Amino acid sequence: MVTGASRGIGYAVAERFAKEGYSLVITASKSAEELEAAKKRLAQYTGMVLSFLADAGDYMQTEAVIREVTCRLGEIGILVNNAGIAWIGLFQDMDHLEYEKVVQTNLLSVMHSCRLVIPGMIRRKAGKIINISSVWGNVGASCEAVYSAAKSGINGFTRALGKELAPSQIQVNSIACGAIDTQMNECLTLEEREQLTEQIPAGRFGRAEEVAELVYQIATGHTYLNGQVIALDGGWI
Repeated sequence: MVTGASRGIGYAVAERFAKEGYSLVITASKSAEELEAAKKRLAQYTGMVLSFLADAGDYMQTEAVIREVTCRLGEIGILVNNAGIAWIGLFQDMDHLEYEKVVQTNLLSVMHSCRLVIPGMIRRKAGKIINISSVWGNVGASCEAVYSAAKSGINGFTRALGKELAPSQIQVNSIACGAIDTQMNECLTLEEREQLTEQIPAGRFGRAEEVAELVYQIATGHTYLNGQVIALDGGWI
């Protein structure tokens, strides 16, 4: 199951698993058309793709999705929490509804999905949970205070939950992404992209496919890797 999978990192992750023949569950919250298009592309690789237009930050919607998935496919073995939104600007310019939405979508969505899939993983004594975080969760970013706080929360949650679930042979890890070339960064001007690229030792933005490959590697191996926040940022932070 991959949340926020209609485009960007989420779609790249889903595609990586689809190419290996995995049964997939993908969710998105904004565009039914975009989600359906993603499902059709993924279906070229694997015969079983379930898609749900649902807000990952809403517990009741997430619960309904996982209930249906369990009935149709069985319990989820790999969970990739990717759903997220950004808000760029001064904290004092946000109203409470805006910063509550950022926290709900980026952090509470992770908790909701984990809460709902963990019982099945514990029953099987196996499972992988991979959370897509950000380097701003490690160091914070000016004009992205709430986003940074939410991603920092994911990192702390990952470390703690990994310890809780290790005795049940379940691994929980996060990938703290740097500047990845996705639609989320389309708001940057050419000049801003060039300035940012100059700060990255690798000399470029990361690709969604590179994040997907790391997710796949963690999900299909590394059973001793648990509770870690892995930076994928080209040496930036």
